[in-house]
Amino acid sequence: MIFGMAPLLAFHTILSVICLLSGLVVVWGLLNSRSLPVMTAVFIATALIVDVSGFPLPPFGLDPPRILGIISLVVLVPQIVARYVFNMSGTWRSVYAATSVATLYFNIFVTIAQTFAKVPAAHALAPTGTEPPFAIAQGIALVVFLYVGWQAVRRFRPGFIFQAA
Repeated sequence: MIFGMAPLLAFHTILSVICLLSGLVVVWGLLNSRSLPVMTAVFIATALIVDVSGFPLPPFGLDPPRILGIISLVVLVPQIVARYVFNMSGTWRSVYAATSVATLYFNIFVTIAQTFAKVPAAHALAPTGTEPPFAIAQGIALVVFLYVGWQAVRRFRPGFIFQAA
């Protein structure tokens, strides 16, 4: 056992951290009109593996984490197609930017949920995940990511450096 966790959970957790960090770098790149191919590959690969590796973790059954995993996998498909099939050309550039931000948002959403579930101070504020502090944290994340997504779609032009007015 690693960090007191079962091997699959430890693997899933370590990859989740890599996914979050690489996703932050990729979204920073989008906002600065950089495609960052290596980080993008790391982000997409880890997001895919994290989504798939979450399904065999307990508790079993179709629950909110698995539903979010399914949605995340569905979002990864156009992200991969936009990046690797259509090379972010034309409308696919916007599809790639939007789905990249959405993929990172789903991982942040889960991180917030796990924080309220596992970190004692946060858990005390929202023990069931239905209390206002949990909803406020998720609401702030959603608003931030909607704004970042809009900016990423607007600014991402590979080969062009965006300069604010």
